[in-house]
Amino acid sequence: MSEPNDMTRRDAAKLAAGVTAAVIAAPWIQKVKAANNQVQMAIIGTGGRGQYHITHLNGLDGGRLVAACDIYQPNLDKGVNGSKDKPKGYKDYREILNRNDIDAVMIATPLSTHFPITRDALLAGKHVFCEKSLVHKPEEIHMLRKLVNERPKQVMQVGLQRRYSKFYQTARQMVDKGLLGDVTNVYAQWHRNLINVPSATWTMKKNDPRGEESNWRLLSKYSGGLVAELGSHQMDIADWMFGSHFETVNGVGGIDYFKDGRDVFDSVQLIFRYPKGQRLMGSYISTNQHLPLFGGARAQFGELIMGTEGTIHITVGTDDEPSLGIWYREPAKKTPAAGTSKAAVASASLASTGKGARALPILLSKDEVTDQDSFVQKELKFARRWLYSKGVMVPEEENNPVDQQMIEFWECIRTGAKPKADLEIGLSDSAAVILSNLSMKEERRVWRKEIDTLGNPDVKPGAPVKKV
Repeated sequence: MSEPNDMTRRDAAKLAAGVTAAVIAAPWIQKVKAANNQVQMAIIGTGGRGQYHITHLNGLDGGRLVAACDIYQPNLDKGVNGSKDKPKGYKDYREILNRNDIDAVMIATPLSTHFPITRDALLAGKHVFCEKSLVHKPEEIHMLRKLVNERPKQVMQVGLQRRYSKFYQTARQMVDKGLLGDVTNVYAQWHRNLINVPSATWTMKKNDPRGEESNWRLLSKYSGGLVAELGSHQMDIADWMFGSHFETVNGVGGIDYFKDGRDVFDSVQLIFRYPKGQRLMGSYISTNQHLPLFGGARAQFGELIMGTEGTIHITVGTDDEPSLGIWYREPAKKTPAAGTSKAAVASASLASTGKGARALPILLSKDEVTDQDSFVQKELKFARRWLYSKGVMVPEEENNPVDQQMIEFWECIRTGAKPKADLEIGLSDSAAVILSNLSMKEERRVWRKEIDTLGNPDVKPGAPVKKV
């Protein structure tokens, strides 16, 4: 998540409104032309999130940052000076889009500007990596889908980095193999204690010369609040693990603790219902950061994936902490002996409910023993697995998912492959954010099908929509 001193919505909207005819009418799709097949990159938005990406790009091969853009000069200077490539700085992103030597752009601006900048980049023939949430308004879902589908050779990838984590991929494989049985529930939380540990991102600033737009995350006309900035990652995980989209969402939100002029909620609880009776329960509060997973060893955010045969605890890594994944088996099915009374079966069931299970590490493919392994390789893997089981070591991914998503973005540009976090995944995620906020605002159950008519120019006003 970027810091509040990102490119402001008003400035970006002004630029978007003035896109030149040369950009709009660009007939080409940018090809990778640089030496050594390096993707020539530009970043639009060099606030906190943009600077974070630049730091990670400094450690990667395969792409070169040749341009950076931000309206706010201090951020632009940090972005340019923080890059090993020393990109050329711009205040006007249209100038970047007019450069024929740039293959792709990364967009890390405030949410309300994602669509106009993404639109203009696609029209300019660029490949696009856009941070989540992909869009802010219902009508943008329909417009962006049409625009991208008209340009099938351009890569459109969304910043949902959990899709690029080996731990989350392994969790999905465990689901596919039936190791968890029928997956029935996902619990997700992203809690912070902003009372004891204030955050510049989520604290209303009163004296910033840029006015309200320096607080864009805290104002609904620019932001989707906690649901967009935090919950969107976990809504995507639930869709992925369930293998379907939710049907309805009920939300409760409030401005309960921070009476500072914000109009996005500081406390949010959501329940999504899926077609097979599955549920996602999401919680996002600002007064406590305890995470009831991993024995309390990690704080703030993580997911619990629950099935009839097992449960996964999982969380993505940070620059300071690795990704973690452990799982627990449910009690084995017991078939009562012939002649056992129903009362005896019930009594035995009650007697066994208090015993917990032992945590097991989620093993990545690099730790799986295969017939192709040499004797030494097998012994090393067995040794690592023993250390994992004793808690001495934890499995670790080769790459931070933030890095891996960029490596694969570049590869998609070179090969034409489909991104793991593609347009439809991004739009579905944005729909979940938009409808969650609608549910809380209107204090009602909202159906996912409502997004099909909200802001859709192909649907006549007043078309019936089922609302319960």
